Amino acid sequence: MIIVSQIRLMLGEQIPEAFDKALTVLRLRPCQAAEMHLAKCSVDARRGKVSLVCSVAVSLRENEARVVQRCASPKVRLVQTAPYHIPAYSPGPAHKRPTVIGFGPAGIFAGLALAKAGLAPLIIERGSAIEERTGAVTHFWKGGKLNPHTNVQFGEGGAGAFSDGKLTTRIHDPRCAFVIEEFIRHGAPEEVRYQAKPHIGTDRLYHIVRSLREEIIQLGGKILFDTTAELNIQGGKIIRIAAGGAPLDAHGPAILAVGHSARDIFASLAKQGVAMQPKPFSVGVRIEHLQDEIDLGLYGKFAGHPALPKGEYQFSHRDTRGRAVYTFCMCPGGMVVPSSSEEGGVVVNGMSEYRRDRDNANSALVVSVTPEDYGEGLLDGAAFQRSLEQKAFAAGGGNYKAPVQTVDGLLKGKAGGTFSRVLPSYSIGVAEADLNKLLPSPITQMLKEGLARFDRKLPGFGSPDAVLTGLETRTSSPVRILRNERFESVNTKDLFPCGEGAGYAGGIMSAAVDGLRVAEAVMSRLAGMDQ
Repeated sequence: MIIVSQIRLMLGEQIPEAFDKALTVLRLRPCQAAEMHLAKCSVDARRGKVSLVCSVAVSLRENEARVVQRCASPKVRLVQTAPYHIPAYSPGPAHKRPTVIGFGPAGIFAGLALAKAGLAPLIIERGSAIEERTGAVTHFWKGGKLNPHTNVQFGEGGAGAFSDGKLTTRIHDPRCAFVIEEFIRHGAPEEVRYQAKPHIGTDRLYHIVRSLREEIIQLGGKILFDTTAELNIQGGKIIRIAAGGAPLDAHGPAILAVGHSARDIFASLAKQGVAMQPKPFSVGVRIEHLQDEIDLGLYGKFAGHPALPKGEYQFSHRDTRGRAVYTFCMCPGGMVVPSSSEEGGVVVNGMSEYRRDRDNANSALVVSVTPEDYGEGLLDGAAFQRSLEQKAFAAGGGNYKAPVQTVDGLLKGKAGGTFSRVLPSYSIGVAEADLNKLLPSPITQMLKEGLARFDRKLPGFGSPDAVLTGLETRTSSPVRILRNERFESVNTKDLFPCGEGAGYAGGIMSAAVDGLRVAEAVMSRLAGMDQ
């Protein structure tokens, strides 16, 4: 197909007008196009002018290469696309059922690929199915008891099931299109195909995750919820997998897709000698502003126009020593949510529903940390996260309330602050605190530097009454489980580390794609093609 890019639509112009403009660039009549659709659409709000910038995909009834050559425009290019298909592998005579441990985005798509290939995976998930999980999470958010096995971090859908359902990714892989199409097939809105920053919304993810699960089961997969997986590793290989304490009679390769909060699994693997290393991650807070003011800062007088999405931002800054402060997982029209998975620790995250229609915008405002900050031991990063979460728990009063402070309070070192226009959205309740005392000083200094710099990019970002809620500690896994070019552990046969928890992804899309890659490697192993 031909991609015609940099097509501008002024506010008020409709999508069909983008198609007309693409045909004008190509010097073609409508009857010469076999099919047209949006390939991408984003908002350009620079220099006080707001427009939509589109790329249009055009399939022709005549020689496309000749048309592209005739145009001789940098806006026009020919794209050869080969749809991704689950590779067809036939298992060898000694085939044993593959196991997938964890049922977040990586585990779901690994399981889906294996099921589509006819390999009937056994999937083990410590948390509950999405129906029961949603009930447990809602109960906790209303001030009820935390369930350490089923919460925002653990359960069907993984941590991404209680977020914004963001499908933004920086990776370029043909599997991305497959993941998008699977999401749409299972209920995601069609526009995620072309949005520059696609999102599904937490409320819609519920139904999509359940539908994906049902397809895996229909294809022969089996899922054990509320079940803990245990690996027994000796002599560089898995000698036993237990599910809820009961050994599996026979097992094939194991895909480990446990997510970034599975600290008990990391500790067990380290004790059994699986090759791992500590890795950098980030910690900080959630910052909240009024969504209307974010829209105003980005769109100016055009804020509120029905053709414009809710305003989003993404900022980063790195100091001379290489430490970064940046915004992450921005949730327009959303809320800050309780995300603890261990008793005695407070963790915050953000989420939005599909409509993004709540009063506040929120985003992680975090600072990078490395082993130099928390120690060189394999599990020192997890211990550092836990210590911060326990400090936040104590500062909140010991009942999962979150410590909060205004930007003005942070800058002046005064606990809490004056909460006026922007009110904290954290549902369990908040307690005024001084975040300067909860985070190491190099981190708070970078937070303050980030507030000043990002306010110059988006006036109002560093507003004195913006709300900071702590603490955000689960930005990514604190470890990387080392694997080779065949996606297998470098020192443990038939163990395939996968996704965010293993240190190879950062978000729904990249985790899902990694799940597909690792599933392909397992298929090769079972087919006897990669011994």
